[in-house]
Amino acid sequence: MSTTDEALKERIKELRCLYEVSSIIVNADAESISSMAQAIALSLKKGLQFPDRTEIVIRTNLNVYQTGAINTDNCISSDILVFNKVSGSINASLQNNQDTFLTEEQPLLDNVALKLGNLIERIEIQKNETSLKRQMERADRLSILGEITAGIAHELNTPLANILGFSELIKEELEANKQDSKDIEKVISNAIFSREVVKKLMFFACEMPQEMQEVNIVPSIKNAIALLDASFKKAQVNYVIKIEDEVLMLRADTIQLTQIIFNLIINAIYFSPVNGLVTIEAFQSRKDIVLKIIDEGTGLSEEALEKVFQPFFTTKPTGDGSGLGLSVVHGIVASHNGTIVAENNEKKGASFTVKLPKS
Repeated sequence: MSTTDEALKERIKELRCLYEVSSIIVNADAESISSMAQAIALSLKKGLQFPDRTEIVIRTNLNVYQTGAINTDNCISSDILVFNKVSGSINASLQNNQDTFLTEEQPLLDNVALKLGNLIERIEIQKNETSLKRQMERADRLSILGEITAGIAHELNTPLANILGFSELIKEELEANKQDSKDIEKVISNAIFSREVVKKLMFFACEMPQEMQEVNIVPSIKNAIALLDASFKKAQVNYVIKIEDEVLMLRADTIQLTQIIFNLIINAIYFSPVNGLVTIEAFQSRKDIVLKIIDEGTGLSEEALEKVFQPFFTTKPTGDGSGLGLSVVHGIVASHNGTIVAENNEKKGASFTVKLPKS
């Protein structure tokens, strides 16, 4: 076979390889990335001059696939760029050091790397869009729940006030009768408990009046921890405070700010194992004050991550929680134009990150 025929044959192989790779990539998605890398690697092998003596390795931020052992002394490679940053590579190596790559084989590798980078970019964009859509859906659900909750709270407030008022009057009239007085006391205590639940509902719905003022969050954090020191000791949980500055100023309602800190730390203590560590961090960015509470518990399931701020959702056993604590925190944070995010830590436990604007 003439040199021209051989060269033409190699060009046809390369074009066939590019067509195959394009077909593989068009139909690929995040779930099929592993099998897709395998298919591309095998297609590349066939597209090169010595397929039987060539091995391919494809490395991406999603996975790694290789057809066999790589000879680093005789190889060519091309970077995979994702959003203009190196995010992997394609390497082709010849097992025989006497063999050489054709000049045209480097551009072939570059072309496949470019196509693969474009695919990964597409997958990342789809993931971000899905995540954003989920966040928007969650925000819509919480907004609707807030409206419903506000209505429920207002409806319950009046009858509860009447129950308390009339119970107090009856108690005064029945002071001589100890048994009846005890029964009325139970009615009063249960009505007070119900009123506190209504208060929490109103906090969640951002219906409680606020007294906004410039406040340093650091003393609030330290006071809360001092008050909760006994709770840490009782639960046999340790804690560490990481505060970058002694003055972290923001505009907030002091009482509601304390509620945020209390609820998050109490939650962290509850889910921490014996001798576990709760980390309380506070620092500032250019626009926000950031409060982060990190525990070493079991973390959150996917369902819990989705519903953790919804009222009445709780992972605690019946009787241990009303499912309103984190809902209240969410409502307060929202009323301060801030954000709160729950996520699992890399190794163990969960983190709650609150960002509150400085002004």
